[in-house]
Amino acid sequence: MMNFGSKASKLEVVGDKVADLNVTVDGTIMRTKDVGVRYNETYKALRDVSLNFDRGQVTALIGPSGCGKSTYLRCLNLMNREIPHCHIDGEIYFHGKQINFKDVNVYDLRTQVGMVFQTPNPFRKSIYDNIAFGLKKHGIKDKAYIDETVERSLKQAALWDEVKDKLKKSAYALSGGQRQRLCIARTLSLNPEIVLMDEPCSALDPIATRAIERTILSIASRGIAVIIVTHNIEQARRVSDKTAYFYLGEMVETGDTSKIFTNPDDQRTADYLDGRFG
Repeated sequence: MMNFGSKASKLEVVGDKVADLNVTVDGTIMRTKDVGVRYNETYKALRDVSLNFDRGQVTALIGPSGCGKSTYLRCLNLMNREIPHCHIDGEIYFHGKQINFKDVNVYDLRTQVGMVFQTPNPFRKSIYDNIAFGLKKHGIKDKAYIDETVERSLKQAALWDEVKDKLKKSAYALSGGQRQRLCIARTLSLNPEIVLMDEPCSALDPIATRAIERTILSIASRGIAVIIVTHNIEQARRVSDKTAYFYLGEMVETGDTSKIFTNPDDQRTADYLDGRFG
């Protein structure tokens, strides 16, 4: 079994397959309490953010550039630890267990809390091998199972019909939008429970953007929690169930997306949504 240090994880190699050991059926799958980020012990880039993330829901993190959205997102899979002199304060709970410890196995964590970056970053391999790579790295050798997982993941990412006859071709032959959906499929191949997305459509045209948005909604419909950083206000409105507004390193307000967009509690949120600043 793969572990987060001494903590149990959801993935286990059973025979030649990846088994799903989920114990949480619904409700909150991850939450943070007073999470902050410091650099060199003094500069605080993020302060006291407390949020809950539920299975099957899309949460949008919005706000002006430099307000802490991506910094917070990278706390959720502990990626900020890879930045020199960066410290994550506060508590991060996954399945009710605190994971903000130095001995947590971040490699295993990131199989369950996957991430899709702003710029598509497929491996310099075939489309098929991009998906199969993670499975093989975890010791999976059953070709039939790998084939099945490649197809399933590409279907979940709404890419299968476009590439099913090109699986042995280089991923770099794909368009930008297709590459991004391939990266989503690669993330889905290990059955993550949470998918983090850092401005996944920022470099894409409107048609590719809508394809990614449909993929996001499809992923959430399968019970996966999706957390997306976006500067596109209308995108947040279209795809998210909940929205959190960040400003100057603080989480100003959070709630149902319909409430945030129609009747926010904080004037700063209203001003941002109306385009008066940011």
